Amino acid sequence: MSATTTDRVRQVTVTVAEVFCVIGTLVGVGVLGTEVDRTSGGALAADATLLAPAGPAFSIWSVVYAGLAAYTVWQWLPSRATDPRVRSTGWLAAASMVLNATWLLVTQQGWIWGSVVVIVALLATLVELVRRLTGVGPRGVVERVVLDGTFGLYLGWVSVATCANVFAAATDSGSAPGPAAAVAVLAVVAAVSVLYAYRLGARLSVAAALAWGLGWIAYGRLADEPPSDLVAIAALAAATVALLAPLALNRVAHSPVRRDVAAF
Repeated sequence: MSATTTDRVRQVTVTVAEVFCVIGTLVGVGVLGTEVDRTSGGALAADATLLAPAGPAFSIWSVVYAGLAAYTVWQWLPSRATDPRVRSTGWLAAASMVLNATWLLVTQQGWIWGSVVVIVALLATLVELVRRLTGVGPRGVVERVVLDGTFGLYLGWVSVATCANVFAAATDSGSAPGPAAAVAVLAVVAAVSVLYAYRLGARLSVAAALAWGLGWIAYGRLADEPPSDLVAIAALAAATVALLAPLALNRVAHSPVRRDVAAF
């Protein structure tokens, strides 16, 4: 099957979106702008709220960005131009890159609630993208890593980041949600992790990124400001649920497609 004009436009759009994402990243890490944790009056710093992951948690972005770069190159391979999974998700992949960069640019302006709107849109985009991947399994290890792995990690991490972002905005607005509110949010994250496992094929990449973010929230509450043993315990419990959910559901899955996708 030959690539269509739409296929070529999609490939170019993904590439342009990746360039925009790189520019946004350079702004967010301080090369072309101000580091994220110093924007919005420090509301997004690692020690700003009870749900802020500790600093090392954000190193996962390096893996995600490397995956996005690999995906951008990979989707240009002749065999991928007409691939049904790439056709189904390519536009959403491009949208996720644009929203990622937009979030970084919005935080530069100190628009904390604006950043919430953007990250919620990013989360919704990634949920739909991964959902579309679930119907048909990947063809080979490279696709499993570059497509399913990249966007699985992306979704898991952004799920945690969204909760942290909302909590930061609420705190910055003066409502100062306390430990009880943080525990309630973490309980929701745990429930969402089970829902992801049930609806998205029990993807270990999603679970790993969720557990990574939640684990660093726990570490931050035990070793950094603001301290809270209660929130740390709740975060560790949520991380455990996130890791166990896909393993448990994979055991009872009856669909061959679901078992295949569950590997990553």
